[in-house]
Amino acid sequence: MNESHRYPQLLQLISSLFKEIIREPGVIFWGIVFPILMALGLGIAFTKKSDIVRTVAVIADSSWTKSEKTVWELLEFHSKQAGLSLSHHDDYYRLTIPNDKLGNTIFLFRPVSWKAAIRFLKRGNTSLILEEKNSRFYYHFDPLNPEAQLIHLKLSKILQSSGEIPAENSEQIKPLTLEGTRYIDFLVPGLIAMGIMMSCMWGISYGLIDKRTKKLLRRMIATPMRKSYFLIALITVRIGMNFIESTLLFIFAFFFFNITIQGGLLALAVIFIAGNIAFSGIAIFTSSRTANTEIGNGLINAVVLPMMVLSGIFFSYHNFPEWSIPVIKALPLTLLADATRSVFIEGAGPAEVFIPTVVLSTIGIVFFVTGLKYFRWY
Repeated sequence: MNESHRYPQLLQLISSLFKEIIREPGVIFWGIVFPILMALGLGIAFTKKSDIVRTVAVIADSSWTKSEKTVWELLEFHSKQAGLSLSHHDDYYRLTIPNDKLGNTIFLFRPVSWKAAIRFLKRGNTSLILEEKNSRFYYHFDPLNPEAQLIHLKLSKILQSSGEIPAENSEQIKPLTLEGTRYIDFLVPGLIAMGIMMSCMWGISYGLIDKRTKKLLRRMIATPMRKSYFLIALITVRIGMNFIESTLLFIFAFFFFNITIQGGLLALAVIFIAGNIAFSGIAIFTSSRTANTEIGNGLINAVVLPMMVLSGIFFSYHNFPEWSIPVIKALPLTLLADATRSVFIEGAGPAEVFIPTVVLSTIGIVFFVTGLKYFRWY
């Protein structure tokens, strides 16, 4: 080939392939617009309000009578000594530590029983439990939890004793050794839930889109196969794969981190199947029409990325602004992760996971039926 024709030919090929990509509106949206929208939404959620709100579970009598006089008077005393104001609300006390440069830190002290405090800790509603004995505060938390350590450091500076009250020492730190209170106990059930979502969305959705792109689905029209049977078979295989993957993850966590299942296996099996039904149905719906893998990537990421960030897999979703919590709780991954955690670390049974099981199953069936109706082979 003539040397002078090589580079113009290369430029023409680059130009034609670029035009082929930008002519697809879906590619433009999922590749450019969607990441911008994600950045906008998460940016507003994390930066619009600079205040950091942390809940502290305070061991107190359910009646608020005996302990209230001691605990809350001590909190008020130490707050005044530090030049801060402790305000009383309906069911909690609020302490604000102002900081113009780093943002305000707000502590919400909620009076609960020891049993309720442990439940708060397991669910990620709090990272630290505060207990008062003989005019001294004791801090119960997982020493491997960085957030709990930071809360302890900030509180201990404010609640340091003075006058006739004994000074604080390291004996007031009480590392929690109860089952289910470690960060790894919080993480593993979330990883199992996320694994179900990712496996269904990528294994089913992307697989169908890829087969449609390669014209493999089109060949199946000539066979006597029913469309519903084909999709149900895909879901069944995926549930089997998810069971193997989740079992291997649990076995690893059991031997390496000594994680156990405190609830019933029946409850775990029920919520596991419901989660698979939910995300399999969503996966079928997501892949029911498109034949473009790039658009398919965008659709799948539009489903999985927000829930990976918001649903409390790696950290508690209670760290998000209060107005967003009801929306986050309604997400399928949040329902699945919370129910799985309740079985793993709270000892939940079939009755406790009944509502999330019904909701997840309904979501899956509705999306499956809708996806089946609009499903196309090519």
